[in-house]
Amino acid sequence: MKKNISLIIVLVLALSLFTGCGKKEDGKITIGIAQFAEHGSLDNCREGFLAGLAEEGYVENENLNVIYENAQADGGTAAQISSNLVAKKAALIAAIATPMAQSAYGAAKKKNIPVIYTAVTDPILAELAKEDGTPAGQVTGTSDKLPVEQQLKMIRSILPEAKKIGILYSTSEVNSISAIKEYKEKAADYGFEIIESGISAPADIPLATDNLLGKVDCLTNLTDNTVVSSLPTILNKAGKKGIPVFGSEIEQVKIGCLAAMGLNYYELGVKTGKMAAKVLKGDSKASEMNFEVFKEASFYGNTFVAENLGITLPKDLVSSAAEMFSSIEE
Repeated sequence: MKKNISLIIVLVLALSLFTGCGKKEDGKITIGIAQFAEHGSLDNCREGFLAGLAEEGYVENENLNVIYENAQADGGTAAQISSNLVAKKAALIAAIATPMAQSAYGAAKKKNIPVIYTAVTDPILAELAKEDGTPAGQVTGTSDKLPVEQQLKMIRSILPEAKKIGILYSTSEVNSISAIKEYKEKAADYGFEIIESGISAPADIPLATDNLLGKVDCLTNLTDNTVVSSLPTILNKAGKKGIPVFGSEIEQVKIGCLAAMGLNYYELGVKTGKMAAKVLKGDSKASEMNFEVFKEASFYGNTFVAENLGITLPKDLVSSAAEMFSSIEE
């Protein structure tokens, strides 16, 4: 009888420890949101993620504590953030952008803490998923794979005489390397040549931009976090030379890119938040859900930028636009 009572006590203690993971004394679940850089698209991911959780019953400051961290596009800081969230025993880590997802998973897998990522272009190349799309471990999320062919088709429609497209990218971001490869594979189909310039730090961007602008007819942005964080500098330099810059999502068009065939990062975040809710509810483990690719690209254009460049945006693109802008957002 004593042995049975002892066994029951052990089981109850083990269960309380398990169910208490990620919770504080107030009974709220604690999660971490780790964002690699601060710019519009990633901010939208974060807000959408919280909205997706709320739709599934997890509301911040009601039954959810959220620890926010931002690495400011620094790999070392990303690693420190990941370690800190693991030490705080977060029930789940939401990792926004590829470098953050890689760092978070590297730290969290040691403690079997699930990581739900968003804004990861190529989860397989980032080693967050296996070749067949299944999770590499307790890690899953959503991919913001660029609609490269749609972007090339759009650029050709707007710039019928253009021949060379310039792309700045960070050599440390595997998502950018994957996108560059696809651009090179498909550019010739639309009569373009891709001229890329790799940078290793934000400080490299001004000189790299100047060099690239002298070789191309336009620039197009990836979802490269280091480059996007310095987009105002790039836009300023390109504007002085009258060279159009194309974005990869809505926020880039708001601040001065001519146009984009891009994704809605808020909706991407919502989808990711709902995936995270399944894990928090215990309906599914992260290791049981394949990553999802968000494919709903739309046209966004900026008529103010077009007028300054002396460009007329094609009527068919304008009429099909998800949103048009007539000014530059500061």
